[in-house]
Amino acid sequence: MLFSTTFDQDEAFALLRSLVAVRSYPGEELAAQQVLAAWLTAQGIVPEYQATANGQPNVLATVHNGSGPTILLNGHIDTVLAVEGWAHDPWQGHLDGERFYGLGVGDMKSGVVVNMLVARELWRRRNDWQGTLIFSSVTDEEAYSAGAHALIASGLQADACFVTEPIYDQAIVGAPGKVLVRVDVTGKAAHGFFPHEGINAAIELARFVADVGTAVPTGTHPRIPASQTILSFLSGNAQYVVTVPEQARALLSRQLVPGETAESVIAELRAFAASLDSPARFDFAVEPPFYPSFEFQAATHTVGQAFRSACEEVRGSPVPFGYSLAVSDANLFGGTAGIPTLFFGPRAGDFHQCTEWLDVSTLVPCAEIVLRTALRVFAQP
Repeated sequence: MLFSTTFDQDEAFALLRSLVAVRSYPGEELAAQQVLAAWLTAQGIVPEYQATANGQPNVLATVHNGSGPTILLNGHIDTVLAVEGWAHDPWQGHLDGERFYGLGVGDMKSGVVVNMLVARELWRRRNDWQGTLIFSSVTDEEAYSAGAHALIASGLQADACFVTEPIYDQAIVGAPGKVLVRVDVTGKAAHGFFPHEGINAAIELARFVADVGTAVPTGTHPRIPASQTILSFLSGNAQYVVTVPEQARALLSRQLVPGETAESVIAELRAFAASLDSPARFDFAVEPPFYPSFEFQAATHTVGQAFRSACEEVRGSPVPFGYSLAVSDANLFGGTAGIPTLFFGPRAGDFHQCTEWLDVSTLVPCAEIVLRTALRVFAQP
């Protein structure tokens, strides 16, 4: 080990197992949050529950320690649903060498554990820093991010945010956003034997879907990728009838780059629909969840510089800054709330699969990096 630390590997792993053992699907997070809140209470940290739109609470703990910066440590307690094919009980997990297999071990209960340990250490070392620490374990990230939305809506303000999602060999400082657009087409019903008397909504929507990829290209950015795809196409009646369909609907998912908004995408799609000269009516609406893109200029920011220094101390070399292909709550903290956000956590893989794993040897170094970064940021005037 390149560094000395006050974190205990056995304690970190035991804490992770205790969280993994409690099922916490979106909409079922309360039991796991209660385990987490009880642990914080036992450490002398007073947690609070925050209501969210999915009916399951966030767990927050705020430590006010004089004037200074505010740092948010964030993770989500929910997991995806267990898929078929697990070789071992996904809630008990299985340790094989330094790999621990189980549901949510990477995505992202290990990151929640990192934040719990860092929060406790900062609580114990209150004489060493000044500022405000906000610990948050949020719900529903795997679905609609109800937890992050509730936290931001409460008036959240911070000078730095760590989202300890499972990526260890780089720190994410930017990601595309996502907008989900519902396209509704209204035509005119007619007998299927006399289609000329109607307006076939399915055919009109098919014209739109066939060419939207080339007619409405995605935005471009030198570092953040973007894509666009049709997720579903529905038309006609569920029951067989010989009737020209008067309604058709598609869902279009589009990744956003900085400078794009949901409104700008809708305007582009509406203009393309108008160019088709269709006899049908096209309507567009944004469906949840929506995530803005975000980009944090970490290399020149005090938070990024503090992180680099901490990585050099703990790992012997800096961790590069990079960009994600996917959305997360980091998009909301970085893009909606405007908080300088770093996405960094323990090393893990096979997310949403029956072989999800965590490299347990990265738990303590990750916690140490987050702690040392926080102490440096708190030292800023």
